Amino acid sequence: MSLTYTAGSLVAARGREWVVLPESAPDMLVLRPLGGSEDDIAAVFPSFEEVRPAEFAAPSPDDLGDQRAAGLLRTALRIGFRSGAGPFRSLASIAVEPRAYQLVPLLMALRQRTVRLLISDDVGIGKTVEAGLIAKELLAQGEATRLAVLCSPALAEQWQGELREKFGIDAELVLASTVSRLERNLELGQSLFDKHPFTIISTDFIKSTRHREDFVKHCPDLVIVDEAHTCVAADDPAQGGASSATNQLRYELLRKVSADADRHLLLLTATPHSGKESAFRNLLGLVRPELATLDLETPAGRAKLAEHFVARKRADVRDYLTKEDGLADDSLAERTAFPSDRWTKDEPYKLTPAYRALLDDAIAYAADRVSAAGEQGKREARIAWWSVIALLRSMVSSPAAAAQTLKTRSESATARTAHEADVLGSPVAADSAENDRHEGMDVAPGAAESEDAGARLLELAGRAEELMGPAEDAKLKALTRHLKDLIAKGYNPIVFCRYIPTADYLAEQLDGKLGRKTKIAAVTGTLSPQQRLERIEQLAAEEGDDPSVRRVLIATDCLSEGVNLQHHFDAVVHYDLAWNPTRHDQREGRVDRYGQKRNQVRVITMYGEDNGIDGKVLEVLFKKHRQIKKDLGISVSVPDETASGVTDAVVEWLLLHGRQGSQESLFEMDGHQESFDRIEREWTSAAEREKTSRSKYAQRAIHPEEVAREVAAVRAALGGAEEVREFTLEALRDLDALIRDPRDGSGDFTAQVGGTPAGLRDALAATLGNRLVEEDREIPFRTTPAIGRGEAALVRTDPAIGAIASYVLDSALDAKALGPRPARRCGVVTTDAVSVRTTLLLVRYRFHLTLPSRSGERQVVAEDARLLAYEGLPQRARWLDDDAATALLGARATANTHELAARKAITRALEGQPGLADHLTEYGTRLAAELDASHRRVRKANEEIVRGLKVVPQEPADVLGVYVYLPPAASASTVSGAEA
Repeated sequence: MSLTYTAGSLVAARGREWVVLPESAPDMLVLRPLGGSEDDIAAVFPSFEEVRPAEFAAPSPDDLGDQRAAGLLRTALRIGFRSGAGPFRSLASIAVEPRAYQLVPLLMALRQRTVRLLISDDVGIGKTVEAGLIAKELLAQGEATRLAVLCSPALAEQWQGELREKFGIDAELVLASTVSRLERNLELGQSLFDKHPFTIISTDFIKSTRHREDFVKHCPDLVIVDEAHTCVAADDPAQGGASSATNQLRYELLRKVSADADRHLLLLTATPHSGKESAFRNLLGLVRPELATLDLETPAGRAKLAEHFVARKRADVRDYLTKEDGLADDSLAERTAFPSDRWTKDEPYKLTPAYRALLDDAIAYAADRVSAAGEQGKREARIAWWSVIALLRSMVSSPAAAAQTLKTRSESATARTAHEADVLGSPVAADSAENDRHEGMDVAPGAAESEDAGARLLELAGRAEELMGPAEDAKLKALTRHLKDLIAKGYNPIVFCRYIPTADYLAEQLDGKLGRKTKIAAVTGTLSPQQRLERIEQLAAEEGDDPSVRRVLIATDCLSEGVNLQHHFDAVVHYDLAWNPTRHDQREGRVDRYGQKRNQVRVITMYGEDNGIDGKVLEVLFKKHRQIKKDLGISVSVPDETASGVTDAVVEWLLLHGRQGSQESLFEMDGHQESFDRIEREWTSAAEREKTSRSKYAQRAIHPEEVAREVAAVRAALGGAEEVREFTLEALRDLDALIRDPRDGSGDFTAQVGGTPAGLRDALAATLGNRLVEEDREIPFRTTPAIGRGEAALVRTDPAIGAIASYVLDSALDAKALGPRPARRCGVVTTDAVSVRTTLLLVRYRFHLTLPSRSGERQVVAEDARLLAYEGLPQRARWLDDDAATALLGARATANTHELAARKAITRALEGQPGLADHLTEYGTRLAAELDASHRRVRKANEEIVRGLKVVPQEPADVLGVYVYLPPAASASTVSGAEA
């Protein structure tokens, strides 16, 4: 007759010990190896295989380790945990250690039955990580089963990498370029979104009606929308006019997606308001329909909004969980190393005489064209206008861009109406603040209005080509000077250009001019998003082992959004002045964000002092933008229509009065003062609304004290990144690996494992590759989860780290194992860290959890490792608190321990274990109560979810390790007594 085993109990089968999981039935046991992961789960049939109750064996006094044995064994055990017993089921299985402030949106999400959040933290704070945490947790809890991320095409591969590397979510890319391949593998009538549970979908893809309807019909139960502000627009003309056709399509899609009240929805944007009240209301309406009409002037309205809206500036989280946040002390204080205020400087340059003459002739040609076209009709006038804009912008960019534009037909030349001319011409010639318009917008625009450029344009193009090089291109010469200065000060700059010909021209001209140890590369829209990332990684890798090598990246705005560059670059040069300051914010935000090692990012903005355009754009748009940012502490996006109004006025004046006549202040221009006054009022009003929004709707739903409590619990259960690094270093050294630690501040090191035990080599070969291990090559261990083939990440979820931890744990539990064994289950240390005999126990607790959810109850078995310590003898134990127990891990031997004294001390401690059973059981019961309270506290606003919650400790607990710490006097007296 087969026995019935409860979930969490131990059984022996197939030569090892297992934990019984809740999915088991009397005739089939679902088992996880003791200390193993979810990947090792197996099914065993008691009718066909021997299964018997198992008890965890006590440690042996004959197997003593050194002073590090307890710490190594504890960490090896904790690395093996993949699902903690606390309320955050997923934190043990992710490859990133979230900042404390990044847990706030997660806490907000867990208090909602259906998660609806608008996450609007400032640029660089980590909205992707915050969304990933929520997604991983909902999937781990069974609250969601499928996931879709909607983002721009340029961000899709980055999202895929972040989800895979940091959260273990392997999502399929659904792009215009991948749809055909994916659909070929579908069964008849099957949806793409049924076949692939996790997808990252390009906003280009859902422009197709067929794909859009298929997505709505088969939409996953969890949707994340990146850059959500591009999915809505102001719908009142006074605040920006009607939505673009693209925005309207997205808005209608999201309205359908959000209409399902049971669907989880996360909207991400750093600019939720941007001064446009109606757009903000539309965004809130996607979160919850009632939020769109909420009275946000009342405390009740703001409190309701706070349940779904989080918006924080860097200053809010730079120093977090401190006494200033209302905590009793700074013990959990966390300082996030955001760069301080940017060092910015506007650097002017003056045109050479030859370039001035070319520009004057180009302006004269442009004025003639606009005048002539105005007499031909509205369509012709708009075509001429965009052709002129293209000509002037490329002319002040570079002679290479000018030559290309002068020989290329204008995009608007094919328009049949004036409106169509604006639709075709505006995206290429202007600088939209919307990031999804960057893709494909770095091509040099055309200025010719027919297939034949005409003799006058060709003559100007020939003159432009003759001006290439530092002799006649003063802008290039000035850039070379600025770059040499940055490189001399140790910076690795990015140079942002508007057009592809300019970027290619700079890369060619600068090659070999910045010193032999400076590497240069160009990244433009001619490369696919994946090729861009590869080009950047290649440039970064050229540094090798020489820290004096510098990098210079020449890029167009295809990199101004989405790609995180803070790890490789620390300065920005705006070679081409954008016509919207928001574009500069986007460029600078690539390097000025969390993870940037420099405390101060340098920014240089180059502008033409005498080209008639740059000076006025800088005067009106940029200085106003900077003042608002200084006053508010955040950047307020400049509406496209505002920026266009200013630049249109600049060009009109330039065509009327020429380059010399345009040197007076823009605000002195006749006929434009009223227009500028209106723009000034609108922008100031938008800034005030944004300021009010930030102060009124700041995140107050979660108090820092609540975050501190959960952070302390997570750290106690799982440890931190530094613990994983130290464990890996110590374990590999003890296992006879050859370590090279450069101690360069990066935390990275390399290891050759040819001399380690065969069991570890086999395990590492399975994760890193046979050849790497067999040929005893250096294996890089890196502190970042983004690693290449043959590398290991120093995070608890990396397979190589798991293999090392498993070997350390298994060899510690098997006293007969051959070869070096870094961790042991027993140890005796003589140390002045204690004044009386103190015993440390490493105890593994198992809990059977009943977790209610929207989809019903889930039965889970979870593990937790705890350190318990007592002073004196077991029968008269004086128990220490948790902090004192943990502190013993840092105790170091201050004297040798005599072998007889060690044996006597550990034998006495082991013989006294039965007398400690009641305390261990009581501690487990108390821990279960704390876990129960933690689950209820995290979900306190959702009674439905906590109803039926149970946390039951599984007895008995496993005593994995026993370690005795002796004060020097006690050790000496013990030896004397033994010898007598």
